Amino acid sequence: MKKSLLICALVALSFSCSDDFFDLKPQGRASLEQLSNKNGVNALLIGAYSLLDGVGAGNTGRQSTISNYVFGGISSDDAVKGTDAGDQPEQSFIEQYNWLSDNTYFLGKWWHSYDGVARANEVIQIAASAAVLDMTDAEKLQVTAEARFLRGHYHFEAKKMWNKVPYIDEKIYNAGDPNSTKIPNTDDIWPKIEADFKFAADNLPVTQAQKGRATQWAAKAYLAKAYLFQKKWAQAKTLLDDIVKNSGKKLVPNYHDNYRTTGNNNAESIFEVQFSVNDGTNGNNGNAGDNLNWPYSATAPGRGCCGFYQPSHNLVNAFKTEDGLPMIGAAGDGSLDTYNKVDLPNDQGIVASAAFTLDKTVPVDPRLDWTVGRRGVNFLDWGPMPGSTWIRDQAYAGPFTGKKWMYYLAEENSTTHSTSKRNVNNNYRLIKMSHVLLWLAECEVELGNLAVAQDLVNQLRVRAKTGSVQDPTVTYKVEPYPAGTFAAKGAEYARNAVRMEQRLEFAMEGHRFFDLVRWGIAEKVLNKYAQEEAVAGKEPSGRAFNKRGYMAGKTFTQKNLYFPLPQDEILNSQKDGQPTLTQNPGY
Repeated sequence: MKKSLLICALVALSFSCSDDFFDLKPQGRASLEQLSNKNGVNALLIGAYSLLDGVGAGNTGRQSTISNYVFGGISSDDAVKGTDAGDQPEQSFIEQYNWLSDNTYFLGKWWHSYDGVARANEVIQIAASAAVLDMTDAEKLQVTAEARFLRGHYHFEAKKMWNKVPYIDEKIYNAGDPNSTKIPNTDDIWPKIEADFKFAADNLPVTQAQKGRATQWAAKAYLAKAYLFQKKWAQAKTLLDDIVKNSGKKLVPNYHDNYRTTGNNNAESIFEVQFSVNDGTNGNNGNAGDNLNWPYSATAPGRGCCGFYQPSHNLVNAFKTEDGLPMIGAAGDGSLDTYNKVDLPNDQGIVASAAFTLDKTVPVDPRLDWTVGRRGVNFLDWGPMPGSTWIRDQAYAGPFTGKKWMYYLAEENSTTHSTSKRNVNNNYRLIKMSHVLLWLAECEVELGNLAVAQDLVNQLRVRAKTGSVQDPTVTYKVEPYPAGTFAAKGAEYARNAVRMEQRLEFAMEGHRFFDLVRWGIAEKVLNKYAQEEAVAGKEPSGRAFNKRGYMAGKTFTQKNLYFPLPQDEILNSQKDGQPTLTQNPGY
């Protein structure tokens, strides 16, 4: 008490002594009063958008990067972990279906999803406050619509990861009460995700002045995607038809235009996660979440780290063609496909110093070399990919490297951050017109309209045929399906063709595992993949080589359709001594 009186005495010349003097505001954070205005609401909304890239939720970023390369890529038949056996064992466990609830990658993804939900809810709460006097009702409505779009996205990410997850809206969420969000995960939250996207679609404009903000078309496309995950084909078709006919979006002429900085926010884009570099920050506004996934050489893009996320032989083989068409059969689960019986020539097991000439006579879809780096094939403008000098441990991880997020040598420094060449401003295209066309083709197959589905698939195949190619010395051969093919070969063939086209078009973009699960074929496809990737490969010449022997005996079971809820979050969910979250079956 004496100390308080002394302080009052010292400041008495200029301040009256009152309780307000001791009411110190927290440093480094804005108060509710400061945020209750147009600028404050918009700042909160930007904060909710900022988590779209997966960076900034208190984890490493790679655990929740928008590309989902760990959960959607290396857990599928598209990719292997890469690097070497000892690095990031948490990723190795995920790749090999050894999923435990204490894996930090699951925890990091959970943190990110629900941090994004919390940020979106705060926007909705403050925008609805009567204390915000400098915003019109229309402005508040649009902000709320954008926040609900984001809330739908973050819940969608959680739903496809764990299936049984809690849905937390602005009525449940209370930042001042940690127990407010401790609710059960027993209800199916699809209806609430749908409601968020429906509200956004009804209230967002068709265009936005600022790139990266959600639009009506983005919300409709996301709602259609939610319907696809539930097999609501007719509802999805209505929305997708609307986008095709009325959005003004279209395929760009060259496939590769969607995977370089100069193609950011192009005519095909429906919703992109924005990246920027050399903007006065430390580089995390670039694609920091994917910064492990670069060739392991100082002479390569990224300049020397870290060799993760390498394409599988299975994926590379999928790009082989016969008479310009994929080597697939009439089984929706791919069990009759023949592309993986003989491997595409490669330099597995051949040191970089040894003489090597790639056999480029096997016909392939040109999208292969815009997706995968192969020895002897041009790598953007870096010259031919040199082989194992770009690979951290070829014997362990294979001879290929990813490519879609790489930059051109001529664009280094302008498209890369000054302190890290691996943080780039090449946006992640979350939803493109190509997604819409192939989702619509999927609906048409399921609704029995096989000829329409074929026409939609052929739009992508014609683009692949007529667009630019990476290396003119490679034998590229891709053709549209001849008229009547889907109808003649039947629904199972058509279904498989649409699924294969989605794999080829979006390879290494983090969608594959989640597609396999929603199609109901994950268990069959991934067990076949593990068996085939574990044994020796064989080229057309007869040369044998080792693949990924560590996949021998690895088994994908029903429990692996969804990841385990993080054990820490189950413990943290306790109320009155009992957890409110229930673990997924089998864990």
